[in-house]
Amino acid sequence: MFKDKLLPFINRYNEISKLLSSPDIANDIARMTELSKEQSGLSELAEKAKLYIQTADAIEENKELLADAELGDLAKEELGQLEPMLPVLENEIKVLMIPKDKNDDKNIFLELRAGAGGDESALFVADVFKMYMRYAEQMGWKVEIVSTNEGTAGGYKELIAQIKGKGVYSQLKYEAGTHRVQRVPDTETQGRVHTSAITVAVIPEVDDIEVDIKPNEIKMDVYRSSGCGGQSVNTTDSAVRLTHIPTGIVVAIQDEKSQHKNRDKAMKVLKARVYEAQMEKQLAETSNQRKLQVGSGDRSEKIRTYNYPQNRLTDHRIGLTLYSLDDIMDNGNLKLIIDPLMAHAQAEAIQEAGL
Repeated sequence: MFKDKLLPFINRYNEISKLLSSPDIANDIARMTELSKEQSGLSELAEKAKLYIQTADAIEENKELLADAELGDLAKEELGQLEPMLPVLENEIKVLMIPKDKNDDKNIFLELRAGAGGDESALFVADVFKMYMRYAEQMGWKVEIVSTNEGTAGGYKELIAQIKGKGVYSQLKYEAGTHRVQRVPDTETQGRVHTSAITVAVIPEVDDIEVDIKPNEIKMDVYRSSGCGGQSVNTTDSAVRLTHIPTGIVVAIQDEKSQHKNRDKAMKVLKARVYEAQMEKQLAETSNQRKLQVGSGDRSEKIRTYNYPQNRLTDHRIGLTLYSLDDIMDNGNLKLIIDPLMAHAQAEAIQEAGL
């Protein structure tokens, strides 16, 4: 019975509430913080679960009163109001019961890289980044460019940005993969449609506790910056390249004039990439967890096609096709894609959990 599945959540919430009022816990800041976080994560589920049980009990009581000469009509009226509430509450609770992704509330590093298609691919990196910028504005997030490598004809061969705000990773994690574009380049004189691609990586930001990188595991190289960057370019060794020796992961940052600032930025990105590598290893070891994701999140997986001549966007993972590409690209109306992706992921997770 679905009601029976809810009692452990209510009991745990009540148990945490008692623990938090205990003097022993009040003196243990780390434990209190841990319990408070767990309670916060359970609060909405516990509240909905209590309401579901109350509603289910009220329905049973009213059914017993249907045959009563005096109260039967009133019971019938109340059932008409209560019974439609139950399936709605059940669906809401199932979503809340899905195991939480521990990274959902984290800020991210968004990495865009030009792939097949040369100059056109680099230009598309700039277009996709503008789309994410518009969406971030709508969500009230803060975007900071960490590193850029400009293309020869405009756009970017590579762009790394940090996005901070509420639930950034939960909203953008499904963007990871290969994005393909089909359009007529400005340089095309015959009007032919060209196909090119970029890769997108969405990496959660981590702290020192989550990723411990020892100084002897890092090789640091400094060199002179190239490209745009002011008077100090090519005059001082301000650019920094960090190599994580155990994994071979390399991060190079040259956007700042200060070597120290470039190193700090590179270190943050390096930790995030090492964390991402650890996550991918864990997912590979527990392959059934991949069913809980929309696609694998692999950068080589083709997830989406942007067809400009037809004003069409197709997300291949869920078979979603929208003829509003201009609205999505120019206005950052990514909710048209992200909401269906999240709904699909929730449905898969509910099925996987047997709820």
